[in-house]
Amino acid sequence: MYRFLLTRQWMALALLVLVLIPTMVELGFWQLHRHEHRVAQNALISRNLKAKPVPVASLTSPGHTVPRSDYWRTVTATGTYDATHEVVVRRRTSTDGRIGVHVLIPFDLKGGGTVLVNRGWVPSAASQSAFPDVPLTPEGEVTITGRLKADETTGTSGIKDISDLPDRQVMLINSAQEAERLSRPVLGGYVELTAPEPTGGSPELIETPDSGSIGPHMAYAVQWWLFAAGVPVGYVVLARREKRDRLEAAAKEAAGEQPAEPEKPEPATA
Repeated sequence: MYRFLLTRQWMALALLVLVLIPTMVELGFWQLHRHEHRVAQNALISRNLKAKPVPVASLTSPGHTVPRSDYWRTVTATGTYDATHEVVVRRRTSTDGRIGVHVLIPFDLKGGGTVLVNRGWVPSAASQSAFPDVPLTPEGEVTITGRLKADETTGTSGIKDISDLPDRQVMLINSAQEAERLSRPVLGGYVELTAPEPTGGSPELIETPDSGSIGPHMAYAVQWWLFAAGVPVGYVVLARREKRDRLEAAAKEAAGEQPAEPEKPEPATA
C-alpha cells in the first residue's frame, strides 16, 4: 500500500526532505561555530582587559600586524599629540547608536616613533565635506592608556574604502595608509583611548567591549537540529496518513458504497 510513494508528487517530496535534512544540520553546525567563536572571543577580551598594562612599543612596531592574541591589550604611551595631522574616520556610531565620526590623531612617542590614537566619537559636521568640531588635544607631554587594536581593512571591517574624500577625512583606521600620508613610520595597529578622560566628555570614549554576552547562537543551533529531526518524522506522518486514507477509500469501494446522488425534483403538475 506504499506504492503511492513512487508517484511524482511523493518522489518530489522525498527529494525535498533529502535536501532539507543536511541543510538544516549544516546550519546548526554553523551556529555552533559562531557560538564557539563568541565564547573564545569573550575569554580573550576578558583576559586581555585584565592583563597588566604594557608600553605600546613592546607589542607592536612599524609594519607590524597586531595578532588576535593581542587584541584589546591595555597599553600605555608617553609623548605628544600631533594635532596638525589629526583626521576623522567617517561612518562611526556612538554608544547610543548615533552616526558620527571617530577622531584619529598621530601620537609621537617619547624616545621616537609614532602610534595612532583613536580619541573617540564626535558628531559629524552639518556638511559631509566640512571638518567637524573636535575638541583640542592636551598640549605638551602626556601619558595615555588605551586598548590595542589591529589595523582596519576593507576585508576585516566590512567598510568600503573611498579614496576621493574631503581633506582630513578617512574611512579606515590603517597605520600603513597613515604612514604614507605622514611620510614617516607608524606603529602597526592603533590605540583606543581609555585614559585620561577628555574634559567635558568629548570626544566620547569608545565603550569597553562586552565580554559577558554569548548571544543566541547555541539556541539557534539546537533549533536547526530539531528541525532536521522533525522533517523525516513529518514525512512519515504524512505517508501513514495517506496510506490510511487510501485504505479507507478502498474499503468503501469494496463494500459497494457509492456517494449519494442528489434527489431529482418531481415535475410540476398542472
